Amino acid sequence: MLISYHSHSRWSDGEGEIEDFVYTASLMGLSEFGPSDHYVLSPGGKLESWSMPLDALGDYVEAVQKAAGCAERGLVVRLGLEADYFPETAEDLRKILWSHPFDYVIGSVHRLDGFQIDDTIEDWLPLSQDERNDIIRRYWIRVKEMAESRMFDIAGHLDLVKKFDMRPSIDLSKEISSALDAVANAGMSIELNTSGWYKPCREAYPSFDILKGCFDRGIPVLISADAHKPEDLIRDYERAKQLLLRVGYTEFVSYRGRQMVFHRIAE
Repeated sequence: MLISYHSHSRWSDGEGEIEDFVYTASLMGLSEFGPSDHYVLSPGGKLESWSMPLDALGDYVEAVQKAAGCAERGLVVRLGLEADYFPETAEDLRKILWSHPFDYVIGSVHRLDGFQIDDTIEDWLPLSQDERNDIIRRYWIRVKEMAESRMFDIAGHLDLVKKFDMRPSIDLSKEISSALDAVANAGMSIELNTSGWYKPCREAYPSFDILKGCFDRGIPVLISADAHKPEDLIRDYERAKQLLLRVGYTEFVSYRGRQMVFHRIAE
């Protein structure tokens, strides 16, 4: 059972059509593939350059469903989305998400009160350490709120805030623990996202310690590559699998109709 649920096509900030990803997923022998292009319902209606236009969601759903009908070699195509959480637009987003037949929705925090967390390191460099600490602290509080909204199935790149290797100089274990408790209480899963190994932090999302905290809370997991081009659909999956086994995980999950299905990790 090999799945890839976190990927971005030209509908948001990726390269290639959904059909290109489906074709490559078939060649790679995947059991299930799901695109999860960005959908960002920002406060004030600002359109992010890395998100699909808000009025394109229906067309995106149709494009995925059409591509699913062309899948070969027994590949199952799931309908996914990566949606950003903002408390100001949460209720509007909730209605939008439930108006489409998604198999799963990845919940993410990329922007925090106007600050873009993962755009460029230049956004972080002018900040003092105290300012960085405050952003990282508030990020974890926002992740907790995201989970408590109970709108999402998968917590995306759980510690994305470390992308540029900007680490806190204060103890944030309380905030992180509260966020993980909220993820567990919401019945969400997390992804072990391999893309972090190729970022300045040189560490998968989430870190080993946070991944262990998820395991200790019984939070289910799946591996994703956050692929922005078809050839990266299962990048570093074997490395990620070994990390999961080292933490103690013996199962991973897939989704159908926003319901989890559990599978044994093959050693």
